[in-house]
Amino acid sequence: MGSTALDISQQQDTATPIDDSLLVKRAQAGDMDAFETLYNQHIGRVYALCLRMCREGGRAEELAQEAFVRAWEKLGSFRGESQFSTWLHRLTVNVIFGAMRKQGRRSERETAYEDMSHLEHPTREAHPGTVVDLEAAMATLPDGARNAFILHDVEGYKHHEIAAMTGIATGTSKAHVHRARKLLREVLA
Repeated sequence: MGSTALDISQQQDTATPIDDSLLVKRAQAGDMDAFETLYNQHIGRVYALCLRMCREGGRAEELAQEAFVRAWEKLGSFRGESQFSTWLHRLTVNVIFGAMRKQGRRSERETAYEDMSHLEHPTREAHPGTVVDLEAAMATLPDGARNAFILHDVEGYKHHEIAAMTGIATGTSKAHVHRARKLLREVLA
């Protein structure tokens, strides 16, 4: 599990993935090889989520590693009522937000809707003919709007779930997503 950021971003398991439920049962019994296989099958998605949320490659790698450490620690509590990937995804989101709170970034994520007026007309650095990347456009969003947008529109969480995860009001989550969509439309136009 000692991959570097370059290894993580380039890892592609070309073999047919082994059934997660069998691997989870083996890992719960202490089989490190089974857990390593789970790691290899899921690190790409976990790292991508971390990168989208924190926008820093090195930090995303740290958070992805922390998510798998936490997964190993809490694997005994996984009951199999959902897919392992769903459980791991939720655990990863919790790790990301926990790290943000520890760093005092909570206030940045909860920027008030009214305080975003300075973003009304984002700068357009793209030249005619240049393809604007959605990932790059999402990275330009204010933290609160970006996180709510990713969790709602990309990852599929409902507003009340986002509110519970982030500690914001459901209405604030809706406002952040609305604002993010508006800013993205402007940037991508």
